[in-house]
Amino acid sequence: MFVGVLLIIAWLVLLLRYPRKALPVSLAAVIGLALVAAFVAWQDNREADQLARLDLRIVYDPTQCPADRPLQLTLSNHNDVPLTELAWRIAAYAPGDTVNLADNQYTAPRYRGPGELQAGASWHDCLPMPPLRSGYRAQNLEFRAERLQGSFAN
Repeated sequence: MFVGVLLIIAWLVLLLRYPRKALPVSLAAVIGLALVAAFVAWQDNREADQLARLDLRIVYDPTQCPADRPLQLTLSNHNDVPLTELAWRIAAYAPGDTVNLADNQYTAPRYRGPGELQAGASWHDCLPMPPLRSGYRAQNLEFRAERLQGSFAN
């Protein structure tokens, strides 16, 4: 932080002392930073759009899944590029409520998708239950994937 303040002060001194030489260099630096910021924002929006085109459904279904992994997951990739990596957290909600009832602590299971999911393909799996707050039963809750983080092939 201190070094950054010193650099800004030195830049201002040079800009005031030698404006004809420092101004073109400063403008070039600002334009370069603006281009980098625009590229990063574009990449971030592109990734958010691709994650929004994933269909991830989680249902409590102990009849189709083993007892230690009662959540049935269906993931569909509606993008035109393959999904290479995906991670998320599971949230549990009572119907019509907005309070997350999953107790996401450090001991909660980590959820990751398939290694690679081709464009237009689907993946099914059974997942372990996240720890729930006491007093709630899994069969009465709705489960959703939140905090999606993923990457796609170029």
